[in-house]
Amino acid sequence: MKREAIKELYEWKGRKDRKPLILRGARQVGKTWLMKEFAADAYGKYAYINFEDNEIIKQIFQKDFDIERILLALQLATDVVIDTDTLIIFDELQEAPRGLTALKYFQEKAPQYHIMAAGSLLGIAMHEGDSFPVGKVDFMDLYPLSFFEFLDALGQEKLKKLLKSKDWELISAFQSKLQENLRLYYYIGGMPEVVSSFITDKDLMKVRRLQQNILDAYDRDFSKHAPISEVPRIRMVWKSVAAQLSKENRKFIYGQLKEGARAKDFEIAIEWLRDAGLVYKVNRAKKGQMPLSAYEDFSAFKLFMLDTGLMCAMSNLPAQALLDGNALFSDYKGALTEQYVLQQLEAIKELSIYYWSSDNSRGEIDFLLQYGTDIIPVEVKAEENLQSKSLRAFVERNPGLHGVRLSMSDYREQDWLTNYPLYSIQSLF
Repeated sequence: MKREAIKELYEWKGRKDRKPLILRGARQVGKTWLMKEFAADAYGKYAYINFEDNEIIKQIFQKDFDIERILLALQLATDVVIDTDTLIIFDELQEAPRGLTALKYFQEKAPQYHIMAAGSLLGIAMHEGDSFPVGKVDFMDLYPLSFFEFLDALGQEKLKKLLKSKDWELISAFQSKLQENLRLYYYIGGMPEVVSSFITDKDLMKVRRLQQNILDAYDRDFSKHAPISEVPRIRMVWKSVAAQLSKENRKFIYGQLKEGARAKDFEIAIEWLRDAGLVYKVNRAKKGQMPLSAYEDFSAFKLFMLDTGLMCAMSNLPAQALLDGNALFSDYKGALTEQYVLQQLEAIKELSIYYWSSDNSRGEIDFLLQYGTDIIPVEVKAEENLQSKSLRAFVERNPGLHGVRLSMSDYREQDWLTNYPLYSIQSLF
């Protein structure tokens, strides 16, 4: 399985100012596999330590941060002679007391060693207890497989190459095949274990079982790692995401969780889910002007799940309804399509993501992006509906902007808008 993130890891390895790297991402997005794959390919050897299943090594940082002592213990635990051509991998680092703090001392006292750290709930640990090594570590985020990576995994490299070529006439000729793969991606999603299973067995029932297993594992994490008082609220928010997106107005409404619910009751629950990498939060921007962050409205936002396949599983959406185009779930199709688009956008570096709505809620732009010096208003259509009244009005009120519509229709360009097929998102940036 190919992951685009490998390129970023090679870039990190080659930096003169390289620091210990923290790989962030939700449970089961493939962090451990990626670290080991990179280590085997780019280094002479690697020392892998999982702090979750080794009680002795878990206490290694408790006594002090003497690097020579720590390296000796790591060599004894892994039976690997550690030198500067060794990648040291700390997995589930949040389970080691003072583990995050230790990275600071490796950076200050032994920068010649290559160190990579990850953990399924490392994002949570960064906000609890340990002294965080500010400025002493590098970061990289890992997401579920993108649609392009999904095509690669399915042996459809030529379709991916075609999309990257932006030969819209030729892309149009293969529209049906691309749409078929896109709908499959909606259902399967990008969790590596699930994708790998489908490649091997072509069994959509097994796909659903694996997705449910992942959802169950997340639920166990709530009980095991979240503050006890917050667990019920975390579950309420988590289970409401799909329903919130299925509304005509996809803005997150606290009142849908329970009658009379207020922001202060659920803010911690939402942030816990974000830190765990399970949800994405997209805030409203009040204006379509540079920089969008200056016009951010923190009180209005949308929540998305980390993966479209998990969203289908949580909603118990049958495969045939999606793959055969059942008309009975037309409203939900819009939510699923917006989830897909956000998932692809999140994996693009240097992209700031917001949405826009008017103060009177009579107009909304699904996504408002800042990419470098460009502001890009984006409208998402689940099928081939080409009406874009809100987008047109927004572009007319903001001279200099050019709208983007993502739909199942072919590429077409107008003076104020360009329509791109949904399956081509990643070739736009």
